[in-house]
Amino acid sequence: MIKVLVVDDSAVVRKVLSTELSKAKDIEVVGTAVDPFAARDKIVALKPDVLTLDLEMPRMDGLTFLGKLMKFHPLPVIVVSSLTPKGSETALRALQLGAVDVVCKPGSSYSVADLSGTLIDRIRVASTARVVQTQTNQAQALAKQSGASLMQTTRQVLAIGASTGGTRAIEAVLTALPANTPGTVIVQHMPETFTAAFAQRLNGICSMEIREARNNDAVSPGVALIAPGNQHMVLRRSGARYSVIIKGGPPVHHQRPSVDVLFHSVAKQAGRNAVGAILTGMGADGAAGLLAMRQAGARTIAQDENSCVVFGMPKEAIRLGAAEHIMPLGSIPSRIVGLLGQSAEPAHA
Repeated sequence: MIKVLVVDDSAVVRKVLSTELSKAKDIEVVGTAVDPFAARDKIVALKPDVLTLDLEMPRMDGLTFLGKLMKFHPLPVIVVSSLTPKGSETALRALQLGAVDVVCKPGSSYSVADLSGTLIDRIRVASTARVVQTQTNQAQALAKQSGASLMQTTRQVLAIGASTGGTRAIEAVLTALPANTPGTVIVQHMPETFTAAFAQRLNGICSMEIREARNNDAVSPGVALIAPGNQHMVLRRSGARYSVIIKGGPPVHHQRPSVDVLFHSVAKQAGRNAVGAILTGMGADGAAGLLAMRQAGARTIAQDENSCVVFGMPKEAIRLGAAEHIMPLGSIPSRIVGLLGQSAEPAHA
């Protein structure tokens, strides 16, 4: 049984979550808490495997509590957040502090049934998650020292895919890449509004320009495009230049955006001019796409088990033989730079 502690200041939410989660045969709600002070005592007494956490609470806000929890008693935390721009920004801060995942509270377009099904799945994944501390300083130094080997070329593309734990992993990679990195396309499984806030945050701390992708955006050196939540992103080529198409369509591996959708398009459009990296995440999304990239001549990387929060997507990619290189997160940026540098060509070539 997966033991869960529900932390929320709303009695209604505590009741609804407890009722819905208890429908799962492998989940036991061992307790609820109205605020972080009550949660602190119940964590010690009940020893939950997973915590669900509201971020807006009295006496101590959820972010402050989360920071203390990760320092003194780390355990998997799933944030239950409102689907608003403000809620998205706060939830991203929670992920940066060490929360494993975020799910959206019921709203006008998001029902209790949606929440319960999603939350049950995320709790199962979180119960197996590795709560890790990302170390990026050495990776930043190594990758940026190697940045001089990259040429300004429109022929190359870097494609990255991630899910659970991916916001911190993507940050670790992007903050370590030099400003002249070839055009980059990214899928991170996130709800609507979260991807824009994620891109905005990264843009303030990375050498590259980071933004949420829009339809027909050019894939240009020094720019990373993040697929918008609830929409697929595919690569399109015209001559020696690339752009992205943002579109709907059915979920793939229960995901929209899907890493597989992006990676398959990169395999077809960029072939050997691409480098692909699959990072921490649950499920198998991206594994087949990374294999297609490798078979098309691209260089491919998978994050190793020890540095993953959830070793799902990289594990499946490795199982399929899609990963040319398997390595810890801290080594991935410099390897990306090295692989891009090996095949870099002038833009006019």
